[in-house]
Order: sequence, then structure tokens, then C-alpha cells
Amino acid sequence: QVPLVESGGGLVQAGGSLTLACVASGSTFSSNAIDWYRQAPGKQRELVAGIGSGGSTKYADSVKGRFTISRVDAKNSVSVYLQMNNLKPEDTAVYYCYPRGFGPTYWGQGTQVTVSS
Repeated sequence: QVPLVESGGGLVQAGGSLTLACVASGSTFSSNAIDWYRQAPGKQRELVAGIGSGGSTKYADSVKGRFTISRVDAKNSVSVYLQMNNLKPEDTAVYYCYPRGFGPTYWGQGTQVTVSS
């Protein structure tokens, strides 16, 4: 069983919007912060946004004012969303969600976001 599954990526024109979803299965994650990362070709993976179990959020400077992270907690799962507005070509990357503080085996397959100019 894959503990975290990302979805919602796609191809969009600059200025457009996408909403990414991450489903983290298991009660372990309901009390855990979840982060969104991205990795562009030839670049290191970078933190995009994060949300704590109590709803506190943080954002990379490059996405502040354009991206919004949110979460919905259920008994045995957590869904974390990343609303991305006013997308730019430099937002093109594979996006991953990740439970903060967990080991490397918790990285999922990611979802590709491509923004055309």
C-alpha cells in the first residue's frame, strides 16, 4: 500500500490554475504536518508549502500569494490540497507530498505540472 498518493497535475497555460490533491492513508498522518515539494528537471527538490496538523501554513517565497495549501482530516486518512493560481512556466515540475519528519520511503510518485508560456 502506497501511503501517499498525489493527483491533479496536468498541462496548463501561464496564468492558469490547477489544484493538486494528496491522500495520505492511515491514522498516523492525522496528527502530522504534510508538505508539498516540487522538483524541476536538473534542479533539487524544493519545499513549496506545508500545513501542520492544526492548520498552520508556510510557503516558499516564490509561491506566496499564488498557492494555497489546505487539509481535510478523516479518521483514517488526510487529504491535502494545493490550489495553484496564476501559474508560471517556472512552476513546471513534478510535485510531491510528504509527511514531515518521515523517512525516504514515504516519497510517492508525484504528479507532473507543466505550465506553457
